[in-house]
Amino acid sequence: MKERVSLLQIGLVRGLFGMIVGVLIGLGLVSGIRALLGLPIWNPEAAWVVGGVFGTIGFMLMVGVLRDWIRWALGEETPDFPEADPRLQGWAKYLSVSYDHKIIGIQYGVTALIVISLAGLFALIFRTELIAPGIQFLQPQDYNTIMTLHGIVMIGGMLLGVGAMSNYLVPLLIGANDMAFPRLNAFAYWINVPAVILLVGTLFMGGLETGWTGYPPLSSRAPLGTQWFLLGVYFIGFSSIFGALNIIATVMKLRAKGMTYFRMPIFVWTAAATALIALTATQLIGLSFQMVMFERLFGMAFFEPAKGGNPILFQHLFWFYSHPAVYVFVLTGLGVISELLPVFARKPLFGYRWVALSSFGIALVGFLVWAHHMFTSGMEPYLRVPFMYSTLLVAVPTGVKFFSWVATIWEGKLSFETPMLFVLGAISIFLLGGLSGPPNGVVATDLHLQDTYWIVGHFHATMFGGFLFPFLAAIYYWFPKITGRMYNETLGKIHFYLMLPAFYVQSLGQMQVGLLGMRRRIADYDPALQIDFSHLLITLGGYVIGLSLIIAFINLAYSAARGKVVTTNVWRSRSPEWTLLPSPIPAHNYPEPIEAVGEPYDYGLPGAVYVRTASTAPLRDEGEAALPPDAAVAPAD
Repeated sequence: MKERVSLLQIGLVRGLFGMIVGVLIGLGLVSGIRALLGLPIWNPEAAWVVGGVFGTIGFMLMVGVLRDWIRWALGEETPDFPEADPRLQGWAKYLSVSYDHKIIGIQYGVTALIVISLAGLFALIFRTELIAPGIQFLQPQDYNTIMTLHGIVMIGGMLLGVGAMSNYLVPLLIGANDMAFPRLNAFAYWINVPAVILLVGTLFMGGLETGWTGYPPLSSRAPLGTQWFLLGVYFIGFSSIFGALNIIATVMKLRAKGMTYFRMPIFVWTAAATALIALTATQLIGLSFQMVMFERLFGMAFFEPAKGGNPILFQHLFWFYSHPAVYVFVLTGLGVISELLPVFARKPLFGYRWVALSSFGIALVGFLVWAHHMFTSGMEPYLRVPFMYSTLLVAVPTGVKFFSWVATIWEGKLSFETPMLFVLGAISIFLLGGLSGPPNGVVATDLHLQDTYWIVGHFHATMFGGFLFPFLAAIYYWFPKITGRMYNETLGKIHFYLMLPAFYVQSLGQMQVGLLGMRRRIADYDPALQIDFSHLLITLGGYVIGLSLIIAFINLAYSAARGKVVTTNVWRSRSPEWTLLPSPIPAHNYPEPIEAVGEPYDYGLPGAVYVRTASTAPLRDEGEAALPPDAAVAPAD
């Protein structure tokens, strides 16, 4: 008989309780110190900042993620391979600390979907306000808060999605049984929970009016909620840095025998390139936000012109991270495209080595382009031309990937299951994002397009094509491996055929109204522009996207419980997790070491073998077309 799990045994519940207690302790500590110093007891800026810090610490202590480190610091023995609480089974283990990279990946993924949905809800709220000219129901300050939260919460959700794919897939794809640092892996996930709570908590602290970039001097003078916005982003940065360190160490040290760098799957290459960006650049956004926080708390004048500060310094610090951060999302998504395309084309990935190296090319050039966001900022004019050329240079390694995808599709034995549909949709949308990008990178056109809705349309195309569509493709593709059950293919295709045209209506509409003079980040617009019908279509497109995601969530939730049981390699993939492991995957992955003996993408080549073990016969691809999903599943119990 299963032991009943009490509410306080669940890590999330304990963590939320610890966060409440921590916030109260922080508020009391600040008030007490001020009373002892003879100052007015209540200072909201200091109290809520310290409360947010103590609340995050309280969450991390109570959720249990720091337990082993504290025991080690006190001189106690700690296991080399940490285990989760054995009493936590079923759904409870996903709401508590686990050190299994697969559970952590699922925690990242589910949290990402929740956070992305919340950000999408914020978008629908302010998009509804923009259906017609004039103020409908949102006052400008409320509009600014909802619009800002849409942007920054969506970015946080996408970072969680990157963590989901990297954590779940990288060890499996290289033949490892876990990440290099399991405890650090758990820490990197759980710190996101209080960080997201801080971001959403800004709604109840006066909001914020800065836009997701948080530019000073506006952010230095914005309402109190700005402080928790700055703190939330700061703590999410810890997650990115620790997660990146773990990915790099795992790829470098835990690859299976025979898996040289040029035998690694492309997704691993993109995960490593992404980790390089996150490890080396995230500190800059943390530093810039910390400086604004200190400016508000202590009167420092880093960015206040009247006191000798320079607001353009913030933009340099912010964009040195935030433009490469685009490639944190995009490189991961492009890795999924390159990983799945050969499976459904039944052909080798064209130009594998060039595609692999192009990921690091994008990552490295991405560090040299940040100032194209600042052509209109007042920075030194002589910087414009070199940054224009470096921006356009990014098209070269990106073009390598496009060329590879087209050549891989050419004369392939294509099949069009839901993951493949989302891959093809991603390619088409990312192409739209890529073609709308050069006008933003060329000085002459950017001076006119900067801060218009053209930028909004371009950015959404880049993010949907470069991240969201590939993320959904990955969810559908690996769903049978994660759950052991098959999703409903019909509902999956309905999701795709609703979402793709709705997105095109939304993104192209945003570009159109931008060319007609619509500024971004404003709550109202001039009726003389005659763009209210376009705004209606943009908003309806957003609602259809939301409807398609609701269908997807229903499909995935129902299929995880009631879907057909998977018994074989559903997609006839050559990856080790499909060829050597059952579905769902056991706790410690591979029961015996694996060896890479061939190339990862030799689809359609008779007798080709990629990985093997001493006792497991690997899949041999004899060149048949991909099996339809229902042919590779067994009836449910």
